[in-house]
Amino acid sequence: MWLKLFFLLLYFFVLFVLARFFEAVVWYETGIFATQLVDPVTLSFRKLKTILECRGLGYSGLAEKRDVRELVENSGELMQGELYSALKNEKEQAGSDSSTTFNGEMHFYELVEDTKDGIWLVQVIAQDRNPLLSTANWGKMVQKVSQFGIRTGTFNCSSDSRYCHKRGWMKSTLIMSVPQTYASKGKVMLKEYNGRRIETEHIFKWMTAHVASRIKTIRFSQQLMDDWYQREKQPVKMFLFAKLIQPPAFFSALSIKFTGRIEFIFVDVRNWDNATCLEEIGVQQMPSYILKTPEGIYRYGNSTGEYISLHAMDTFLRSVQPEVNDLFVLSLVMVNLMAWMDLFITQGATIKRFVVLISTLGTYNSLLIISWLPILGFLQLPYLDNFYEYSLKLLRYADTTTIASWVRADWTFYSSHPALFLSTYLAHGLLIDYFEKKRRCGNEDQNANNLEWLSSLWDWYTSYLVHPIASFQNFPNESDWDDDPNFLLERLAFPDLWLHPLVPIDYIKNLPTWRFKCTQPEGAVLGDQDNPRDKTVHPSRDEPGSDQQTHHYSSEKSHTKDERLAGMKSEESWSSGEEQDTDWSRWPCGMLHCTECVVCLENFETECLVMGLPCGHVFHQQCIVVWLAGGRHCCPVCRWPSYKKRPARQPYADYPSEPE
Repeated sequence: MWLKLFFLLLYFFVLFVLARFFEAVVWYETGIFATQLVDPVTLSFRKLKTILECRGLGYSGLAEKRDVRELVENSGELMQGELYSALKNEKEQAGSDSSTTFNGEMHFYELVEDTKDGIWLVQVIAQDRNPLLSTANWGKMVQKVSQFGIRTGTFNCSSDSRYCHKRGWMKSTLIMSVPQTYASKGKVMLKEYNGRRIETEHIFKWMTAHVASRIKTIRFSQQLMDDWYQREKQPVKMFLFAKLIQPPAFFSALSIKFTGRIEFIFVDVRNWDNATCLEEIGVQQMPSYILKTPEGIYRYGNSTGEYISLHAMDTFLRSVQPEVNDLFVLSLVMVNLMAWMDLFITQGATIKRFVVLISTLGTYNSLLIISWLPILGFLQLPYLDNFYEYSLKLLRYADTTTIASWVRADWTFYSSHPALFLSTYLAHGLLIDYFEKKRRCGNEDQNANNLEWLSSLWDWYTSYLVHPIASFQNFPNESDWDDDPNFLLERLAFPDLWLHPLVPIDYIKNLPTWRFKCTQPEGAVLGDQDNPRDKTVHPSRDEPGSDQQTHHYSSEKSHTKDERLAGMKSEESWSSGEEQDTDWSRWPCGMLHCTECVVCLENFETECLVMGLPCGHVFHQQCIVVWLAGGRHCCPVCRWPSYKKRPARQPYADYPSEPE
């Protein structure tokens, strides 16, 4: 997880550097920056109207270019970035006229009347009547109002005539829904268009007048001073000082979007009576957009990306005064971007990459939702109000810095160019994949194809169903498992179909392992010459003592009682000779001295790997690992659990010999 987080932060740093590189390229080719001011005199009449449409100012009745230019200057300074965005949005919205078609009363109520923080414009078509706006004019209206976040729809009374009679919609008309109160999630009021002229510009002017009526307007200095120094429940206020009849449409739309969070105030300075009060509060030029917070004032429009438009100011205000939903969406985007890094970090077959990706997406999103539940609960506690206020204060301090303005400008740039964002993310992921392949060049799993990986996945799944499930990874080696209540709870919590004990196999790698070694005594050759019969019985054995033991057990049943006594004497002599031939000093403490593996019934050869169990019995390492991994967690000889430590035993020499 930390590796993916590091790669994601590295990707954000690459995006930041790439944006600065693009700015340098534009400056080198054109000699201008995005924050460079534009003189409206140099613009054409069409571009000036495009700027006014993006800001939401009506220009009907203004036939001369000078009047349109003065209206642009009175609404705010124009930057190169805002001009580029306005022209780009004009081209993109030329073919987009998305509108909702309501199919009945409930659909209309859910989307329009139950929407507390948005504006709707609905064209009602009466039964057996023509619409008020033609298809072409309605498409133009949709394009004009959609850039301010105003949603549009069409309600045909033929689909629900009873509701139209209930509302009194007997003729085709236009309905606009606007929040009625200044509180968040307040009531909604419906206003009907009663104008005679059905041109697009007049309808838009009617809409902006109704929306602007919700914004508090100040026209006198005393009223401004009282409101400026008044301490209210709403600590964050957005002031607009301008020589306009009414605020721009984007400013009015933002006042509805941030209802309950930020208070929007319009100060009309056309006939201002006292200029000293403006200098006292720090207003030196017109127009001015000033954000007033408990920490101080911030002049909007002086940093990178702070344009006089809906999207730019919306991004700025969301970062200054976010709500819980904004933080959740941001964390959701971050978590999913981090989860998609698994597609490039995981090495191996393609199907394996996507299986791991789906698993990571499900895990990360589940953890995100689970972690947000207690956070939402804590935010409802009244004791955390001070903590919440201090957090917002710290956030506002950070968001009013120059680096924060760069980050907001980059967010706006990449969100308007999704193809560039996805291509850079893909290139970053391919670089991660390349370096991960170099780092894991010795791993055999990354060379497996899709069929091999699916086969291994099926083997793992079947073994998961058949074999016991490991309940936990690290179990204490010192405790008694049967007497431990925690282990009993683990058994009850995770039983399998065969009621096998839940035993992890990690203890196998902690079992003692060493190499079996023998010494060469001086009388070894002479002993071989004196017992040629033993060699003929087992010619493949390397150890003479082992041959004598095997021959003795094979002929023991056919001997008489005297011969058995003689055999026991020969066994005692063999044991003393074997202890001299085998290097017992290398054996761990507590291991029984033996030279044969009872799993494969073969004698230990020199330099072979052997493994001991807690009970003291010793076996070939390969034999006992296969035995234990198959689910038989006990000794093949004494059935003592292979995972349980046995009490300390006496040395091997102190054990009594078997009775005759």
